[in-house]
Amino acid sequence: MQLGEIWGWVTAVALGVGLAATAGLRAWLPLLLAGGLARLGVVSLGESFGFLSSTPALVLFAVATVVEIVADKIPAVDHVLDVISTVVRPAAGALLAASALYQVNDPLIAAVIGICVGAPVALGPHAAKSALRAASSATTAGFANPIVSFIEDGVALALFVLAVVVPVVSLLLVVMVAWWVIRRRRRKLAVAPA
Repeated sequence: MQLGEIWGWVTAVALGVGLAATAGLRAWLPLLLAGGLARLGVVSLGESFGFLSSTPALVLFAVATVVEIVADKIPAVDHVLDVISTVVRPAAGALLAASALYQVNDPLIAAVIGICVGAPVALGPHAAKSALRAASSATTAGFANPIVSFIEDGVALALFVLAVVVPVVSLLLVVMVAWWVIRRRRRKLAVAPA
């Protein structure tokens, strides 16, 4: 394997991880943006995932994105959305990660890698988002939830742009945030009374 091939794999995996992490915050937005960019020829997705850039898929993703973003601004509805998204966001993360692995010629292998990498990566931000939203609801009776949701929209969009423009940097960012969260959680558990 030559250096160019290795770098291709590194950037494809980094793109997949970045897109999956974005799906952990907003399930439909990264699907819409990735499909749109693939349609424009800016992003390469695997041949088997060409349907992501089809007109019906883009229309579906656009409608779902608007519904998700608007519903997430409504207290109580945002919690129902988070429950439903516990399945949807990891699935979207797996699909995005698999589609980013365009070098894999076998769609089954790409799908398995996508599930093994994308689903857990998407579940991490989703769990953090849900915990933050629960804390916001408990401390502000849900009044701050729309503000938190707007911030999450911005973070999801920024992470998507990073994943596409500089995928390795987005991968490093995802790894650093995961390391920080795990470290903080371990400290909390170590301090908690038995």
